[in-house]
Amino acid sequence: MTSKRPPSPVSSQSHLRLDGQLCFALYAASLAMNKVYRKLLRKLDLTYPQYLVMLVLWEGDELTVSQIGERLFLDSATLTPLLKRLEAAGLITRTRAAGDERQVIIALTRQGRALKAQAEAVPQGVFCATGCSLEELNQLKASLEGLRGRLAGHA
Repeated sequence: MTSKRPPSPVSSQSHLRLDGQLCFALYAASLAMNKVYRKLLRKLDLTYPQYLVMLVLWEGDELTVSQIGERLFLDSATLTPLLKRLEAAGLITRTRAAGDERQVIIALTRQGRALKAQAEAVPQGVFCATGCSLEELNQLKASLEGLRGRLAGHA
């Protein structure tokens, strides 16, 4: 018994063309977004990944490395050097958990908390750079989150 598959929306003429690749459209958009963030974050002396960590900590201070990693979809091997740089900059502290020395607790310093006020302008700068309406951005964000979830099921 053969199963019927829906016809592929990818034509045989275009399936290996760069401009026909969803992954390339996402990659190119990500590069452009990172350039916008790089310009905006220069004033804060943060890289984009460092900014993401700070966003997570501004939402809830004193988190474990694994909790931060879960929020950002990053493993501890990727996060550790990033966290060390944030600690060297005086924005966070890293301490071993009293109950479980395998866990490292990340906490904001006074300087790290104060940086939040300076970061308030970043989302508005990104919004202006997109040229999109708030409704368009919310729809795009929801679509990308849905795509990420579906792709994660196949990874």
